[in-house]
Amino acid sequence: QVQLVESGGGSVQAGGSLRLSCAASGFTYSSYCMGWFRQAPGKEREGVATIDSDGYTSYADSVKGRFTISQDNAKNTVSLQMNSLKPEDTAIYYCAARKGSWGGCAYGYSYWGQGTQVTVSS
Repeated sequence: QVQLVESGGGSVQAGGSLRLSCAASGFTYSSYCMGWFRQAPGKEREGVATIDSDGYTSYADSVKGRFTISQDNAKNTVSLQMNSLKPEDTAIYYCAARKGSWGGCAYGYSYWGQGTQVTVSS
């Protein structure tokens, strides 16, 4: 059974930094995508950053240059380093995973974490 558990959310002032981590268990595919998504109140869920089994990364335009996604295969974790945070980054952040990376990593996620709240105050 695949489980994704996020940690590292919290409250920070604008301009600050947070690091989110996602610990994956039961997820042992050689080809995969993992990503971070977020959903703000009253808005649809959106993709933030993705990484595949080859280490290829992709970012939403709104976070490019500020957020960095990385993975530690030995620890089965994916992290999201968030710098220069803005109030509009406030949302629940979800970790997601899927088998395979064909067609890119934007869609098709089968596994989701429970989410972690990030709040950025101005």
